[in-house]
Amino acid sequence: MPWTITPEPFDSPAATALWRAYYTEVSDRYYLRHEGRRTDPAELEREIAATSGSELAPPRGRLLIARHEGEPAGSAGIRLLGDGVAELTRVFVREPLRGRGGAPLLVGAAEEAARGFGATRMILDTRSDLTEARALYARLGYRETAPHNSEPYAEHWFGKDL
Repeated sequence: MPWTITPEPFDSPAATALWRAYYTEVSDRYYLRHEGRRTDPAELEREIAATSGSELAPPRGRLLIARHEGEPAGSAGIRLLGDGVAELTRVFVREPLRGRGGAPLLVGAAEEAARGFGATRMILDTRSDLTEARALYARLGYRETAPHNSEPYAEHWFGKDL
């Protein structure tokens, strides 16, 4: 099988490179949609540095790294919120590898990790322009819900019983 998924520290070289690729893509999509430009490089560096990912470290979180034929190809994170609820975040697969089955494997592994932490429900939020993500979550049994947070870029909220 060309895909492997393993837990990895949020600050490992592979995790850091994938975070940079993820953030660059979602930030550029946002600015292209709303302002017709890519993210300012200085702003991009500030935002990447401002979010360490430490909330994805045990015992209250986990970061999973997908490798395709041994190369870092994607990520998914979970963080425990309490009352049996975990949040799915940072689901990302590098663009050249999309459509090859990595994203469903990552989400499934994240769900299994959440269950291992005692979670019985997974929630997430996403934006309207991330249409591929919304379609993926719907295919995997996530249903749109009422807002569960007030994140500034959240436009769609999903949940799934585990």
